[in-house]
Amino acid sequence: MVILIKILQVILALSILVLVHEFGHYFFARLFKIRVEKFYLFFDPWFSLFKYKPKNSDTEYGIGWLPLGGYCKISGMIDESMDKEAMKQEPKPWEFRSKPAWQRFFVMFGGVFFNFILAILIYSATLFTWGEEYLKTEDAVYGVHCNDLAREIGFENGDKIISFDGEKVVKFNELQVVLARNQAQTAQIFRKDESKEININPQYIPAVLNTPGMFSLRVPFQIQSVPDSSINAASGLIAGDRIVAIDSTEAYIIQDIQQILQKSKGDSVTATISRGTEIFEKRLAVDENGLIGVVLDGDLHKFFKITNSDYSMIAAVPAGADKAFSTIGNYLKELKLIFSPKTEAYKSVGSFIAIGNIFPSAWDWQIFWNLTAWLSIMLAVVNLLPIPALDGGHILFLLYEIITRRRPSDKFLEYAQVAGMLVLLAIMFLAFGNDIYRLFN
Repeated sequence: MVILIKILQVILALSILVLVHEFGHYFFARLFKIRVEKFYLFFDPWFSLFKYKPKNSDTEYGIGWLPLGGYCKISGMIDESMDKEAMKQEPKPWEFRSKPAWQRFFVMFGGVFFNFILAILIYSATLFTWGEEYLKTEDAVYGVHCNDLAREIGFENGDKIISFDGEKVVKFNELQVVLARNQAQTAQIFRKDESKEININPQYIPAVLNTPGMFSLRVPFQIQSVPDSSINAASGLIAGDRIVAIDSTEAYIIQDIQQILQKSKGDSVTATISRGTEIFEKRLAVDENGLIGVVLDGDLHKFFKITNSDYSMIAAVPAGADKAFSTIGNYLKELKLIFSPKTEAYKSVGSFIAIGNIFPSAWDWQIFWNLTAWLSIMLAVVNLLPIPALDGGHILFLLYEIITRRRPSDKFLEYAQVAGMLVLLAIMFLAFGNDIYRLFN
């Protein structure tokens, strides 16, 4: 069921993005009176699931059976269809190749432009509907809990991270992302109320990119409930109790206490409990898994100042635009990492399997729409790469034509299209290869 929900989310999100992207091409083509032969969601090699051509229309609309994208076939344009026979004929007034370069530029740019607009609209709508809730890094009062990689770099449990290379990280959950994205060389921290700076060896960046969970949030050990089936059901523990020490060793953070309990599997410990103004001790049993059988309180609002931002309809639009442009800038930095072999970021490139894994296992509309907006920006930015067969490749040749007033030959464009498709196939093999490797490792 979980896999089905993820698959449905991926198909729905990509369908929306593809339709909007191809409609961008379609819109400007029709605006400049260029004939559109086909407008399809999904690809239709050999047959289609549905097709319809209205009377007095030159466009066939349909749904293909291969859910790997979609396309808008524009007359007189060298594209992935490689319709060489049509290109051998004399140009017709309604064809793409018959129009001035500036009009062809807008036709090609229309797809990514509409994806950018879609991202702004979605971000604006989600901010208006749900607002924004997050924990500021400065409000993580108990600091970070570090995994092995973070400790190897030089961080310690309880460190309060202020900035990387002097740039503050506003949201706590973006600490590792910002470190990797900016290839930070230094981290400014507070350790036991003392300001320190950690030098980050650039050799760690590949590991940072491929090792999730460097920094987790340190949260007090507060009990929400004690199940009747618990090994400590008769201990007298109640909701709201906090453990502040184990066997006289100060420990009040979940991760610290869990580590201590792992050393007392199948035994018992003396826990110091804080209940309101009372402090007392209790002997608690520890099962063979190193657990004491309580449900912990996960409501972060009880332990931290959570930032909540609500937006009116008017305020949501500029906030959505700002979020979209910020996401574009961040994704460009991530692309730079991917094209830099020393970072080994290419190992994180994924296909539809990787995309599916970022969606939650239970349907959540807020998460779905935010991920769809992010994917819309990703699709737009990737399509702008100057690779023939992508919109960016076509735009590059059009800019050359506009500047030099010299038009590349159809034969050159055909060869460039083939070369670009080979590059894209290589990227697809890399993406699927990475996904398959991750599935079996």
